[in-house]
Amino acid sequence: MSAPQKTGRRSLLVASAALLSLSLTAPAALAAPAPSPSASVSPSATPPANMSTVGGARLGLPGTQVELAPGVPVLPKGLTARSWIVADAESGEVLAAHNAHWRLAPASTLKMLFADTLLPKFPRTDRHKVVPSDLAGVGAGSSMVGIKEDETYSVHDLWLGVFLRSGNDAVHVLSAMNGGVDATVAEMNRHAEELQALDTNVVSPDGYDAPGQVSSAYDLTLFARSGLQKKDFREYCATARAEFPGETTKNKKGRLVRPSFEIQNTNRLLTGDYDISQYPGIAGVKNGNTTNAGATFTGVAERGGKVLLVTVMNPQKDDHNEVYKETARLFDWGFRAAGKVEPVGELVPPQGAAGAGAQPGADTAGEAGGTDSGTATGSDSGLSGKQAAVGAAAGSGSAGGAGGAGVALGIAGGVLALLAAGVFLVNRRWPLPDLVRRRR
Repeated sequence: MSAPQKTGRRSLLVASAALLSLSLTAPAALAAPAPSPSASVSPSATPPANMSTVGGARLGLPGTQVELAPGVPVLPKGLTARSWIVADAESGEVLAAHNAHWRLAPASTLKMLFADTLLPKFPRTDRHKVVPSDLAGVGAGSSMVGIKEDETYSVHDLWLGVFLRSGNDAVHVLSAMNGGVDATVAEMNRHAEELQALDTNVVSPDGYDAPGQVSSAYDLTLFARSGLQKKDFREYCATARAEFPGETTKNKKGRLVRPSFEIQNTNRLLTGDYDISQYPGIAGVKNGNTTNAGATFTGVAERGGKVLLVTVMNPQKDDHNEVYKETARLFDWGFRAAGKVEPVGELVPPQGAAGAGAQPGADTAGEAGGTDSGTATGSDSGLSGKQAAVGAAAGSGSAGGAGGAGVALGIAGGVLALLAAGVFLVNRRWPLPDLVRRRR
């Protein structure tokens, strides 16, 4: 890119940032009207004309937003999702989007916000005995990992259940440990606001269909980007298989035994399926599917030193694994278009990204737990998503050490931001340079 082009592009980014600064002082000004109680139950067939403009004015427009120009590949044909977004995970540039701020039911992709909110709170070695009240309120037909009353599970076990099997039972147990479902929902809503995810309203922490529970492709991408700052989050969402503790029984000799069973990640771009292959460079993040939401998915992948985030919500084509197929095609387009296409918006940083403790090059990891075990799967000092410090740590090995795919995920770099006259200028490397996932 020539110097005049760079100057012009920087000017556009600064102008955009000036508008976006409103979101730091008056978030409601950029948000669309609050969702109605029925918003997630019977969504309109067409996107509203008035959507949020967080991240840029074009992202608030209905329809597909992309800057096609000579040398820029055309978007994939046959995309049927109600909403999708392709973004550069490192710079935050939105390469293309379709109804990015349409408030739709999120299904289990909302568990990314749940994990980003609660992961730093409990050391993975903590253990919890499940009582009946822990599982109260789990929705009928929920996805479950198989947690049993009166059995004891480590926090590590519970997070494996959340990420790999999308277990609503595991979510409810962790919520009980966090003071209950209501307290957890309130905390998730506060954290969403801190992330400037203003399309999101949490009603149930597991993403189960509920009146008024909505999010957007834009917000889900923010949740993934924030969560991926945490070493444990990266490890769990990239784990393909692991062992999960079963129910305690007596063997033939009358001794108590507790066998384990294998659980597999339901992210089909990570594990593959009969009609879809594992996506090269995939490193997570989270899928979901409910009656009202349809299929939803947010993924992160690396190719050639470029890291992209793609979110796809509710494909209208009723083919098996359609959400993954459309995601893979958008990844393919994004990797071809990166560096050639002008962005149509950006992923905004958290409100506290320019505050104290978010210094350029900060070397602080936002992990679950509280102490570093010194192992590849150990936990470092806990930070919440509102603290925008970035770690320079790497996690490897399979979660639980049983059957998971090998993981090598690294983070380097930090927040580079300028705060001038209340305007957060977009000149940063945040958050995921050199995110890599390799299979042994």
